[in-house]
Amino acid sequence: MSSVAVLTQESFNEHRSGLLPDQVKSSLAGPSSAEDEDSLPTYKDAFPPLPEKASSPDGVQEAGNAWASKLRPLKSSIITQVFHVPLEERKYKDMNQFGEGDQAKVCLDIMHKTGAHLELSMAKDQGLSIMVSGKLDAVMKARKEIVSRLQTQASATVGIPKEHHRYVIGKSGEKLQELELKTATKIQIPRPEDPSNHIKISGTKEGLEKAKHEILLISAEQDKRAVERVNIEKVYHPFITGAYNKLVGELMQETGARINVPPPSVNKTEIVITGEKEQVALAMVKIRKIYEEKRKNATTIAVEVKKSQHKYVIGPRGNTLQEILERTGVSVEIPPLDSSSETVILRGEPDRLGQALTEVYAKANSYNVSSVSAPSWLHRFIIGKKGQNLAKITQQMPKVHIEFTEGEDKITLEGPTKDVQIVQGQIEAVVTDLVSRMDFTEIIVDPKFHRHLIGKGGANINRIKEQHKVSVRIPPDNEKSNLIRIEGDPLGVQDAKKELLELASRMENERTKDMIIEQRFHRAIIGQKGEKVKEIRDKFPEVIINFPDPAQKSDIVQLRGPRTEVEKCTKFMQKIVAEMVENSFSVSVPIFKQFHKNIIGKGGANIKKIREETNTKIDLPAENSNSEMIVITGKKANCEAAKIRILAIQKELANITEVEVSIPSKLHNSLIGSKGRFVRSIMEECGGVHIHFPTEGSGIDAVTIRGPAEDVEKAKKQLLFLAEEKQTKSHTVELCAKPEYHKFIIGKGGGNIRKVRDSTGARIIFPTPQDKDQELITVIGTEEAVVEAQKVLEALIKSLDNVVEDGMTVDPKHHRFFVARRGQVLREIAEEYGGVIVSFPRTASQSDKVSLKGAKDCVEAAKKRMLELIEDLDAQVTMECVIPQKFHRSIMGPKGSRIQQITKDHNVQIKFPDREDLQASTDASVQENGEANGEVKEPVDPSTPRKCDIIVLSGRKERCEAAVEALKALVPVTIEVEVPFELHRYIIGQKGSGIRKMMDEFEVNIQVPAPELQSDIISVAGLASLLDRAKEGLLERVKELQAEQEDRALRSFKLTITVDPKYHPKIIGRKGAIITQIRNEHEVNIQFPEKNDENQDQITITGYEQNAVAARDAIQAIVNELDEMILEDITLDSRVHARIIGARGKGIRKIMDEFKVDVRFPQNGASDPNLVTVTGRPERVDEAIDHLLNLEEEYISDAVENEAKMAYMKPSGSSASSVEEPRGPSKGFVVREAPWTTGNEKAPDMSSSEEFPSFGTPVAAAKSSPWGPKRF
Repeated sequence: MSSVAVLTQESFNEHRSGLLPDQVKSSLAGPSSAEDEDSLPTYKDAFPPLPEKASSPDGVQEAGNAWASKLRPLKSSIITQVFHVPLEERKYKDMNQFGEGDQAKVCLDIMHKTGAHLELSMAKDQGLSIMVSGKLDAVMKARKEIVSRLQTQASATVGIPKEHHRYVIGKSGEKLQELELKTATKIQIPRPEDPSNHIKISGTKEGLEKAKHEILLISAEQDKRAVERVNIEKVYHPFITGAYNKLVGELMQETGARINVPPPSVNKTEIVITGEKEQVALAMVKIRKIYEEKRKNATTIAVEVKKSQHKYVIGPRGNTLQEILERTGVSVEIPPLDSSSETVILRGEPDRLGQALTEVYAKANSYNVSSVSAPSWLHRFIIGKKGQNLAKITQQMPKVHIEFTEGEDKITLEGPTKDVQIVQGQIEAVVTDLVSRMDFTEIIVDPKFHRHLIGKGGANINRIKEQHKVSVRIPPDNEKSNLIRIEGDPLGVQDAKKELLELASRMENERTKDMIIEQRFHRAIIGQKGEKVKEIRDKFPEVIINFPDPAQKSDIVQLRGPRTEVEKCTKFMQKIVAEMVENSFSVSVPIFKQFHKNIIGKGGANIKKIREETNTKIDLPAENSNSEMIVITGKKANCEAAKIRILAIQKELANITEVEVSIPSKLHNSLIGSKGRFVRSIMEECGGVHIHFPTEGSGIDAVTIRGPAEDVEKAKKQLLFLAEEKQTKSHTVELCAKPEYHKFIIGKGGGNIRKVRDSTGARIIFPTPQDKDQELITVIGTEEAVVEAQKVLEALIKSLDNVVEDGMTVDPKHHRFFVARRGQVLREIAEEYGGVIVSFPRTASQSDKVSLKGAKDCVEAAKKRMLELIEDLDAQVTMECVIPQKFHRSIMGPKGSRIQQITKDHNVQIKFPDREDLQASTDASVQENGEANGEVKEPVDPSTPRKCDIIVLSGRKERCEAAVEALKALVPVTIEVEVPFELHRYIIGQKGSGIRKMMDEFEVNIQVPAPELQSDIISVAGLASLLDRAKEGLLERVKELQAEQEDRALRSFKLTITVDPKYHPKIIGRKGAIITQIRNEHEVNIQFPEKNDENQDQITITGYEQNAVAARDAIQAIVNELDEMILEDITLDSRVHARIIGARGKGIRKIMDEFKVDVRFPQNGASDPNLVTVTGRPERVDEAIDHLLNLEEEYISDAVENEAKMAYMKPSGSSASSVEEPRGPSKGFVVREAPWTTGNEKAPDMSSSEEFPSFGTPVAAAKSSPWGPKRF
């Protein structure tokens, strides 16, 4: 019987986890027999030795693999390289300072810069060995630094062709950097403008050789490449490229060279060939061969083909030409679009030209252009609403293009001949039918009545349309047209015409009156949300009240309606305005900030009472404001009463007193100080008293001080002291200067004299018109300030005495030219000729004397320039340009920019006429019995231009003519574009962004009709040159919107599916995973019923029809699968539930995924803790149940073993509640072939400290400190 090793119970706990289940059973059963003993684990199995070297015995090595197999080898990212620097190449050769001095500093710097580690050693031959460790890029950088800083540098040059330099540099210099890093050298390449082709290299000898070799390799590689340019006549290029570029592609594939033939649209004859020299030479030979052959054999014929048919010969993207070339080998040359020539040239082999000619004529005659006569007003009926009528024709004949030209009585058809004939017959039949049953008429109604004919929200016009079954087109406001067009059934047209004329006649008898009301009152009259103006309109329902746009800053309010009602409304509104004016008086009351809360009172009681009793509006400053002013608004008497009451509250609270101090008015400004700084400092020093000085120039000496008694007294003393000081120490000097100099000394806006005051601190007082001595100038201030100011003024007066004054005669008719635009011409003269002052007489004086003032030379030069300008003005002519007034604003451009540009470009003066009040002119034209003021007026010739339409230009004749042409080119033109009404809001965009973008892009004005008009017509106004592009852009946008609309309609398909609510959670899936997948996969929206919905079994699917159907099928498949599922209960021992479920449910999730079933375990406290429910398809449920029962059988044995083990294991601590006794003494963990059993060794004594020594005496944990460990 073999010996066994015995371990105590404590060792059992340590090694239990490493044993297999059968080993555990063996240890529990004990060594009762030889068979049991054989089942015990060996010592090596239980405790495998650590891996040893390869020389170990095989058995040991195998045991070691149990540990080694679990280890993963790691690859180090640190590399080490050694570099040698020979003695003769060392930069630092001082042997006594090895490891010190400059060499050591350089090494430290390299380590710091690169992050690599350097170790230096010296060889026997005094060479330097450097070991560099670190990451690869750090080592390479360190190597470059070592070579450049520790090794002596040599230099060399290498010459390669200049065109090869760029290949050495590489893209963004990457190749050059790589080369320098690889060879540890510095490579300098001459700049492109430098003619030299030599590249300079500096570095070590070894590096130089490497770098030279690499550069020469690059150059040698480029030497093999070549570029050739061949000039081939353009007409032979198609033969070289071949049809669809097939031939040139074959040439490139055959030769390996790259051949670049310019496209037909580029007028170049040069063909570029690039590649290896041999490849380029071969390609050139082949190209020249083709060229010579075609030049020798090809002939040409010229045929005449109508210009309109050229596009059919060319085909889409030139495909027809390529097709002819491919079939016949003949090149067809079409004249350019801008040429008027109709000659088409065919070039190719003589025997092929006939076939090619036949194909050209066939293509040209395959399409036909025809026209159908149809009145332009019928076009939109032929097209139909949203193009429905036309769509029926175009769907049958899609190749026929139908074009409607606005304003022309014809329809153009273009397409295949047979198709065009069929379409022409259909349209002619439609036109004949429409002409037989449709009629139109036009009536003239003043544009000012148009919107009243339309009515609010289009009510009037829509009623007329529906009642008489007609279409009525009223021009938009921006057209200023008085023509209204009625179209439809002949009888309905006449009835509608009669009704509209009656309405217009009734409106002509109404009166319009303009009221002048200050704009500040408009908002108050209108009221919040228009409540107050609604009351006025309700009182006078027949009167229309129009307020101007706030942006116009206009005071005119327009009233229109029956004469008597307008007069009553005018008086009523005047009364309202008078009350507002009376109630708009305002006064500010200074109240100390600390008393504001007392003025307000508890809950606002005081201020509310004052407001109600005095009928005023009282505004207090914000709490965080520094202002002390309380503003009272209302009637003057009421404001004064409210002011007295507020001041009384302050006086009562703080014993406020008010005193007046008499201080000479001439000292007031000096006491106030610049921007009131001086007086504010006095108020702050004296507790915030209020000091009020009288208005400047009033001559009043009384200064009012208000505040607490003590503070007022203090402020009074300070003011009197400062005033006395000013009087006693004040110094005054008087100077004399001619009165005409005064204005020059003061300067524009007082600029000159302000500079003197600011620099000296003295005050300078000029005489008023009432003073006797008009030459006296007084200077007041301190003695020093006055002396300094006196010097400045005397020097200025002296310089003025040297100024020359001269005069010249200028015809009064030219004065306006010099003084116009705020004297711009005079300013230019002053700037150019040293600030000469040119003074023109006042307009009323009709004098022709002009005075000039300044230095003598400057005055003479200015006179000469002015005479030149006058001579130019005498040669000017005046020309009139008639352009309707409605276009003037558009011609001027934003802020007059366009007209300024014309004035500048053509050097002319342009004067626009005053705007004529259309309303006033209309009223004036209304006469009774054809008479006005008792005199019969002759009728006005309609061909005579109105005064308000005439623009006057002045300048040289040729310049004026050019300017007139420029003005006429700026006259805007208006076109109409038919856009379906439902698309208007999309064209306008959010807050008008869409239409603004289009107007900015095309530089036109786009007018969309009001929604109530329900009109499809959009007006586009702008320069004629810009309108076509704008129209195309608008129609392109319409196409996009229609496509989006169709797509939206397709996307909004709805489908409903009935599903039992119990299946809804299964269809949704965990966290919505299943339903999200269906939504994303089929791009649909799936809506489940809300809790309160009646139809709880209805699921709605929205999206494209095919997608919705596919999503429905996917849901139905899930439902069908759920219908087939069964639910079965099984009994599983609750002791194995946790084991089956696994950590965080991983085990049970794996089972459910594998068998596609749902498994539910009982909750805590369930009546039957062993009952488990399995749901799924029948076959899956059976498989899952079998698997669960197998697991139960496997895991239950482990559970029994655990219970058995716990039964005999000694409890960890004595417990009074323990009632079970251990079954018997435990022998612990037993192994065979232990080391102490094979030899003379004895089993280790677990209690012996010699056998199992401790790892050292326990050390008390050091008390941590917030400052970290102590350092001794």
